[in-house]
Amino acid sequence: MVTGSSAATIVQTAAGNKNFSTLVTAVKAAGLVGTLNSRGPFTVFAPTNAAFAALPDGTVNTLLKPRNKRALTKVLTCHVVSGKVMARDVISLVKKGHGKATVRTVGGCKLTFRVGNGRVHITDENGRTARVTAADLKQSNGVIHVINKVILPK
Repeated sequence: MVTGSSAATIVQTAAGNKNFSTLVTAVKAAGLVGTLNSRGPFTVFAPTNAAFAALPDGTVNTLLKPRNKRALTKVLTCHVVSGKVMARDVISLVKKGHGKATVRTVGGCKLTFRVGNGRVHITDENGRTARVTAADLKQSNGVIHVINKVILPK
């Protein structure tokens, strides 16, 4: 998996890691490479290939079709929060929120964060819960947190 701090951008790091090939393909299809290579900072909750593979059959292929660019962009931007949000920041928000914190993504999705068993859990607007499997992967333009499920808009 990805580790540590990097002088690379979020996209460069993801492109250099085989576990994010589906995410990179999707970012390219949505035309978001330039945005996610820009100065930022951004916080990306990055689903692995396994997370994409767990979606219903045909979902990824359907989203990657040019006619579905708007829907794909919405899905991807639901994984991005403006600013550099480290794990300690999320945990602090959850504590202040008495066990949960709600955050809006750049795509307008509402994500609810909770902490349990030493892990951060993210619930999307559909009730799907992803778990952060690797946190605080610092990049030149933000931070990546690896998640085990794809976050979906309502």
